Amino acid sequence: MLLAIDARKVSAEESHAIAMHGVPALPPGFTQMPYANPDAPKGGRLVQGLLGTFDSLNPLIVRGLAVQQIRGFVVESLMARGNDEAFTLYGLLAKSVETDDARSYVTFHLDPNARFSDGQAVLAEDVLFSWALLRDKGRPNHRQYYSKVVKAEAPDPRTVRFDFGDANDRELPLILGLMPVLPKHAIDVATFEETTMTAPIGSGPYRVSAVKPSASVTLTRNPDYWGRDLPVNRGLWNFDEIRLDFYREANGQFEAFKRGLYDFRVESEPLRWHDGYDFPAARSGEVIRDTIKTGMPQPSEFLVFNTRRPMFSDVRVRRALTLLFDFEWINRNYFFGLYGRSAGFFAGSELSAYGRPADERERELLKPFASHIPSDILDGTYRLPVTDGSGRDRATLRSALTLLSQAGYDLDGTVLRQRSTKAPLTFEILVTTRDQERIALAYMRDLKRAGIEASVRAVDAVQFDQRRLSFEFDMIQNRWDQSLSPGNEQSFYWGSEAADNQGTRNYMGAKDPAIDALIAAMLEAREHPAFVSAVRALDRTLMSNFYAIPLYNVQEQWIARWNRIKWPKATALTGYLPETWWQRPEPRAK
Repeated sequence: MLLAIDARKVSAEESHAIAMHGVPALPPGFTQMPYANPDAPKGGRLVQGLLGTFDSLNPLIVRGLAVQQIRGFVVESLMARGNDEAFTLYGLLAKSVETDDARSYVTFHLDPNARFSDGQAVLAEDVLFSWALLRDKGRPNHRQYYSKVVKAEAPDPRTVRFDFGDANDRELPLILGLMPVLPKHAIDVATFEETTMTAPIGSGPYRVSAVKPSASVTLTRNPDYWGRDLPVNRGLWNFDEIRLDFYREANGQFEAFKRGLYDFRVESEPLRWHDGYDFPAARSGEVIRDTIKTGMPQPSEFLVFNTRRPMFSDVRVRRALTLLFDFEWINRNYFFGLYGRSAGFFAGSELSAYGRPADERERELLKPFASHIPSDILDGTYRLPVTDGSGRDRATLRSALTLLSQAGYDLDGTVLRQRSTKAPLTFEILVTTRDQERIALAYMRDLKRAGIEASVRAVDAVQFDQRRLSFEFDMIQNRWDQSLSPGNEQSFYWGSEAADNQGTRNYMGAKDPAIDALIAAMLEAREHPAFVSAVRALDRTLMSNFYAIPLYNVQEQWIARWNRIKWPKATALTGYLPETWWQRPEPRAK
């Protein structure tokens, strides 16, 4: 067996790119990304308004609220995503990549021109240092992924090889390709896990040039950026300066946009999108509104049960509480009918199991766990309840009370109580925005009809994040953004190991051998059809456990921008990409 593995390794060849499934869409020698404008003018400033705050410039650790834009703009990875493909990486710090058919190892060959912003070369020792540092002290997802490497070495100063042993994880070469590379000479390992406002040294197109704690961060384009002429960067990183302004409150953030204090906003509020843009700049065309239909799974919002709490440990209770959420009333009264709804976690894509019968591959994968998959979810006939939209639907109330009775709860007058202990069913919904509070209050009204006393607690963004990361809540609203190539992050979202690991996104506390097995099957899949079946089987299992109440799907990206900001005619599969935008040149004086 060892000889067979070695033979595959010998036959491996260097490549300019690597795809999770199939072959890269762009051939060797490509000159640009299809969604970039290589003739985009350089210069000007982009101001982005962000809701929230920050207390750290290190997004690679658990502590603090970090400025996430440091990744990509300041700190680069070995390879760069192709945003028109499900999951393909092209050369960046690494000019080429090499792996065998089994993907039991990966080798990266660094670009000899790669430099950090202080002028020092990016070398194999920096890559190995970054891998070890993030494996031991990084965020939980990094620790989980990078610990799968059984051996790491540098055959020469610009070559790095990672061996995976028997991990059987075909995504690992790509996961390592996206690893952020940090300068060994500029990192203090002893203090790495502490929050910091010190500007990091990276190899990316921008440097941190100014910081106003909790208020703003300014990034300035590095005129000596080593990678500006790479095909993956041609037409990108066009602004001389990018300023990130932080706002504590959503209404104040929008008012600042109306005054032109920042350049674009991704709208998430249907009421505002529907009738909030009737101000002079929007009427005159100075502010432009765009809707973008992406090829990605539609972002979906959920109310998440923390199953670590005893009242949510019974799936029948969770299913009953799902029945009590009146989407039709909320969509009509709050969202102008602009939202859709799906029970799955990959809505609107081929990966979604909702409304689809399981194929033979799925049924084979699910066979060991078939007793836990309801027949209607397996055959694709399950549908979320549809109410009459009155806010007083009797049919769903009766169905919910039947399930609650089966779980040991009875109505005692107007209070739902546990049959044996007489304790009322009550819980808290933790929220941090006005929109979350509005949905929670409407749901609280629906619950009261079933005798359930829910309370809504509003906290600031900092406290909300702290409690969410430490799983100190009964129920929260959350969104898991999905790609067309889900992989190792799924373990981070709902794998058993993540359930007890604070800082992961397994907020519901899922511990299910079926989920773990299906994530493994997804990672081992070699061909696209087998991969799709594994993801659908995972989606079916998540739906069957009713870990979260589906609220709504965002079916389009809503972007408002001042007309001084321009973007390419072609839109990437993933949607809007500010790194491809530029500022409209000022007309020359006559």
